[in-house]
Amino acid sequence: MGLTRGVHHGGPDPGVHHGGADPGGAPTSVGLIRRSAAVDPGPGRTVAHGAYRGGMDDRSALARLDRRVADCRACPRLVEWREEVARTKRAAFADWEYWGRPVPGFGPADARLLIIGLAPAAHGGNRTGRMFTGDRSGDVLYQALYDVGLASQPTSVSADDGLELYGVRVTAPVHCAPPANKPTPGERDTCRPWLVQELTLLRPTLRAAVVLGAFGWQAALPAFAEAGWTVPRPRPAFAHGARVALDGLDLFGCFHVSQRNTFTGRLTAGMLREVLRTAAEAAGLR
Repeated sequence: MGLTRGVHHGGPDPGVHHGGADPGGAPTSVGLIRRSAAVDPGPGRTVAHGAYRGGMDDRSALARLDRRVADCRACPRLVEWREEVARTKRAAFADWEYWGRPVPGFGPADARLLIIGLAPAAHGGNRTGRMFTGDRSGDVLYQALYDVGLASQPTSVSADDGLELYGVRVTAPVHCAPPANKPTPGERDTCRPWLVQELTLLRPTLRAAVVLGAFGWQAALPAFAEAGWTVPRPRPAFAHGARVALDGLDLFGCFHVSQRNTFTGRLTAGMLREVLRTAAEAAGLR
């Protein structure tokens, strides 16, 4: 099973700039992220979250953003839920100490391809501390990434399992596990500045993005616009296989890798691999 994870409720680590919040509790702008020396990202996690080939400044800035994300407490309902799940646990994971915090993105700072999901699963990322790790949706996604040559292994069970992503980063528009897997529109909007900041830091190398599901699509388009990309008007509708050009970046739509979609055959492994292959080619990864 690997090393266990703790539920962290303490304050920010010394020496890490976490910025402030606006009066509504939303995270601050990317201008507060300072490019400086590398920051320890926390127990059991590597600074770059995967294979990294860029400069130290880019890696440090993204590591700082990850730390700030993991300390966020802006949405009371999500804070209460994620921490309650971490305390009560699921019987199958009784020997785990849950992460119980917002889950930052996973992957290198020089990623050419970004995958945008929905939110961490209560007993998946909320338990392991890594996006799409430890739940069945992640099983499907990481197997497909491995199949098309974008991951070092087909499984993702814990944050210290050695998984590396090749030119790919995985993130979500909502970083906390929501009750019933359904964030509210207000929670989505409160969390959006984190995605905007992540996109801003990734922009020098980012060439393609795959958005999983309609919720992620609706959250991602405004974030891309705020990060400086030109989004068509009216905004394009979500569809599996949709492809939209955004100023040197190709945006792809894909059905979410949820159990409902994969169990019913709405999304098959072949369909997912095809979208990932096409996006990887658009990003220059193949």
